[in-house]
Amino acid sequence: MAKPRTPRTQREKYGEELRLRRASAELTQEQLGDQVVCSPTLISHFEAGRRLPRPDDAQRIDRALGTDGFFARWLEDLESKYDDCFAAAAQLEQQATLIQQFALTLVPGVLQTPAYARAVFSAYRPNHTSEELDREVVIRTERARILDGPSNPVIWTLLDEAVLRRRVGGSQVMAEQLHKIADMAEAGRLRLHVLPYSVGAHPLQQSLLTLMSFEDSAPVAYVEGFLTGNLIDDPALVTASQTAYALALSDALSQQESLALVRAAAEEHAHGQH
Repeated sequence: MAKPRTPRTQREKYGEELRLRRASAELTQEQLGDQVVCSPTLISHFEAGRRLPRPDDAQRIDRALGTDGFFARWLEDLESKYDDCFAAAAQLEQQATLIQQFALTLVPGVLQTPAYARAVFSAYRPNHTSEELDREVVIRTERARILDGPSNPVIWTLLDEAVLRRRVGGSQVMAEQLHKIADMAEAGRLRLHVLPYSVGAHPLQQSLLTLMSFEDSAPVAYVEGFLTGNLIDDPALVTASQTAYALALSDALSQQESLALVRAAAEEHAHGQH
């Protein structure tokens, strides 16, 4: 039998303590989920340290386990640096073994260059300060570290052609950004496909979508809109999301064709063409 891995991060320690307290109370993940009003899959993600419960979930956990506010108080020390709508997805992103992402209008955050990220933040924060932008850019670009480690996840990146054409931050910023994506694909760090305009309507045309798979837990899906994000762990909805991704991918250009289109778009931006 494999030896259990020792928790390393504070989130993993939080999850391990939850697992031990649940076992001591002789509750299954399903039974605890019934009392917390969430799925057993979500309880398993809490215990693995992939996700943190919301404050009201932590309060219900304390009531179910008779822990007198222990998990709710500890949760206050583990607040995420990300917006609430993305915080849970950011936790899972660090643990995923496979990430399949689709972008409709912007380069996915984990692939953004600092200059591109700054232009994105500047666009929807009209009263920003330089210091605020610097902080947001650092947080976003730090996410790319998941691509550098020895156990980095497999990344599939599917881009609508609109991502290549929308000039974010100016010509040189776009050229740098697109060359970075192409360089990563050619180096084998991600699998790249583009859905060209010629495809017309496709199954993912309404939303950004990220699918995440894990070594020892059920997969999840994450969709995002304006100031909102929804992490989906319902098996039927995750399966539907996976099907939509597969259908869209079947209409995409091959990796070589996609690379050629991305490089060509980068050169067009670099030379001021549009």
